[in-house]
Amino acid sequence: MVTEMNSRSFFAFQLLIAVAGWSTLQAADKDNKKTASASSRETVAKPMSEKERRKKEEKLRKELEGPFRKWLNEDVTYIITDEERTAFKRMTTDEEREQFIEQFWLRRDPTPDSSENEFKEEHYRRIAYCNERFASGIPGWKTDRGRIYIAFGPPDENESHPSGGTYERPIEEGGGTTSTFPFEKWRYRWIEGIGNDVIIEFVDPTMTGEYRMTMDPSEKDALLYVPNAGLTLYEQMGMSSKTDRFSRTDGTRLGTGNMPLPMRMNQFERLQQFARLQKAPSIKFKDLEAAINSTIRYNLLPIKVRADYMRMTDSTILTNVSVLLDRKDLQFRNKESVSEGVVNLYGRITSMSRRVVNVFEDVVTAGPIHTDLLGEYVKGSAIYQKSIPLPPGSYRLNLVVKDVVGGNMTNYEMALSVPRFEEEKLAMSTVVLADMIEKVPTKQIGTGQFVIGSSKVRPRVGESFKRDEKMGIYVQFYNFTPDEKTQKPNATVEYQVTKNGSADPVFTHVEEVAKMDGASAQQYTVEKLLPLSGFEPGEYTLKMKVVDKFNNATLTPTATFKVI
Repeated sequence: MVTEMNSRSFFAFQLLIAVAGWSTLQAADKDNKKTASASSRETVAKPMSEKERRKKEEKLRKELEGPFRKWLNEDVTYIITDEERTAFKRMTTDEEREQFIEQFWLRRDPTPDSSENEFKEEHYRRIAYCNERFASGIPGWKTDRGRIYIAFGPPDENESHPSGGTYERPIEEGGGTTSTFPFEKWRYRWIEGIGNDVIIEFVDPTMTGEYRMTMDPSEKDALLYVPNAGLTLYEQMGMSSKTDRFSRTDGTRLGTGNMPLPMRMNQFERLQQFARLQKAPSIKFKDLEAAINSTIRYNLLPIKVRADYMRMTDSTILTNVSVLLDRKDLQFRNKESVSEGVVNLYGRITSMSRRVVNVFEDVVTAGPIHTDLLGEYVKGSAIYQKSIPLPPGSYRLNLVVKDVVGGNMTNYEMALSVPRFEEEKLAMSTVVLADMIEKVPTKQIGTGQFVIGSSKVRPRVGESFKRDEKMGIYVQFYNFTPDEKTQKPNATVEYQVTKNGSADPVFTHVEEVAKMDGASAQQYTVEKLLPLSGFEPGEYTLKMKVVDKFNNATLTPTATFKVI
């Protein structure tokens, strides 16, 4: 019995081994088939999916943009505009990036015709200076002082307290004596897009050399949290308590009590200045401003420009910039049988050192006019004038004018030589030849385009008049010597018009200043209308001779015009 069971067990064991072996052979055969199948597939190229392709391109782009990322995030991080940063990030090849960087510096080059780029050289000089002077555990260009210095250059004034110590507060900060952390006050007389007299304060409360830009003038006070120490003048007089500093709602800890702060220390002014210091100034017509910066010259939209100068005070001269466009050069949009032309105008006045003095921008319209009358309407012209008070000196005017409908643009540049009128010396304004001189209502005196004092004087840019028109003559004379008794001037003004090429005058006139209405020794204004019906077509010269008989001073202004 036992032998039979053992035989059966042995047989079952043999069968089990056989089955296991067969399964193993089948599994091995399957593995071999899979391997062969995989081997056959590996010989066939498998196309990448769109997701894999984008991933590979992104990886390649990141590998290639290393040096360009440093240029973007370190070299120019404080001076590149948001639009330029966005455009740079969209580029996919090194060639595009290199071209962008080249154009970036060209747009900022003050002398594009020379081989040197002074802006670029100055920019990297500032970075080197900041790394040398402002480093404090981090590179100097990363500090707050570095940011401001790189973006706006050295301050005009720098009040530095490198070790803090005793400090006499100015009265707007409360007065009195205290001790301070190290701090610096930087003052800029003018920053484009921010304004005049910009004061920026940096404080080092940790005494580590890392100065932080602050909006709170009391942050430098080392005794701020010490009871009854470093009291302000108002706190010493009992007009305020030191505990009141910590209940203020204007973002400061100044001990000025209820005393009002100066406008520049107003919480909103401080916040606005702080925000503007972090970004580039905004421009209304960015495409026009870019055309000036890149010094590209367009002449697709011809314009004529003139500048006239009138004395406001001895130190301020009213500069009237007049721009003339022929309507035939504009394109008009038609809507419901009404046509209208629209022109965007951007102007910038800079000093000889290229500091921006004034920026103006406006929209000039031609029309609206009924479309049926457009053919006759386009034979005329559109004129625009901007009045800017300027100190005497030499300036440069850049104008960009763009036809919004047609897209044509022109870039115009001219010099502005603003005269200086000395006291007690006979002087005169620009001679303006005008197509309109008329008195304005009382409410409009001194306001609006073409208004000078109580008169509207529209200059004829180009000085061409038709025979059926009247030519206006407008000029101001200053500083006649007065009679001691009557305080009236003893002076004469002589007018003479001569046709060019001829010695015989076609018009002469002499008048005594004292007999004219409104004449005074301080200022005498000539407002004349000269009919041109008797003038033959041609070019003429107006010669004036002004004689102050008390001191024998003489002025001989001239102006040319054309009769067509």
